[in-house]
Amino acid sequence: MTSKARSGEGRIVKALSGYYYVMPDESTVSSDLIQCRARGIFKKKGLSPLVGDRVIYTLTENGEGMVDELLPRISELIRPPVANIELAVLVFSVSEPALNLQLLDKFLVHIEHAGIQALLCLSKGDLTDGDQSDENAVEAAEAAEAVRRIYAPLGYEIYTTSSRRKEGIEALKARLEGHLSVFSGQSGVGKSSLLNALVPGLGLETAAISNRLGRGKHTTRHVELIEIGGGGYVADTPGFSQLDFTELGIDQLGYCFREMRELASSCKFRGCSHIQEPGCAVLEALEEGRIEPSRHRNYSLFLDEMNDRKRRY
Repeated sequence: MTSKARSGEGRIVKALSGYYYVMPDESTVSSDLIQCRARGIFKKKGLSPLVGDRVIYTLTENGEGMVDELLPRISELIRPPVANIELAVLVFSVSEPALNLQLLDKFLVHIEHAGIQALLCLSKGDLTDGDQSDENAVEAAEAAEAVRRIYAPLGYEIYTTSSRRKEGIEALKARLEGHLSVFSGQSGVGKSSLLNALVPGLGLETAAISNRLGRGKHTTRHVELIEIGGGGYVADTPGFSQLDFTELGIDQLGYCFREMRELASSCKFRGCSHIQEPGCAVLEALEEGRIEPSRHRNYSLFLDEMNDRKRRY
């Protein structure tokens, strides 16, 4: 008579080469990870376990495990493929590479569409130091101030950090405790350096900026949850070289801009595109200076990009 296999609940913290590494709920030590395969039933149902998934697993005789069931998700990102994320930390450096508001808005659109709360992290804050004769420092300080001026009134939390000086690290770490977070941002902004500062001894590989391309190498190869203490996990994800809007409908774009979402119900026409319609509350607010011009300009660019894609396909 064989003994009944032990089962339990846990969270997938890493996926690699067809294996899912599950941290059991009763464990807090990384050596307790269980290397699991997923049951074939998932593929038949068109499901795929993701890093961040809460699962029910069974231990097998060879000391490994089997993922038997996926528990309901509160959120799901397609790129990067990760589930149950509560906070998205969008990391943008104040300089090296230069802060790009259009790219920031594009990231925010994706995070708003996923229904995840976004935090803005301005990395390399020490680069704002310098007097008026230091052109790079002045540009970095102006970029940081622009982010605070535009995004703080929209309700976005903004953290300024310096991994080199260990500044702002504790405040960010305290905010992430007790949550599952994802770090996103273009390559070279210092995501790995920031995680190394948050978790001493982590030792993630970092890469220098390529002066020719103005961006860093992709130093992160796969999605993995990193424990930061206080019940918090951070998903370090591969850097993005580009983002597209394949999962987003044209009629959903305005909803992903917080200020437009609030005003849309006051527009004269239902389904207003906020571009040229009469009685548009968004255009009225733009004219009165209640909406930042760069935000509406980027919205218009994204709308053109989506319409162009629609025409081509």
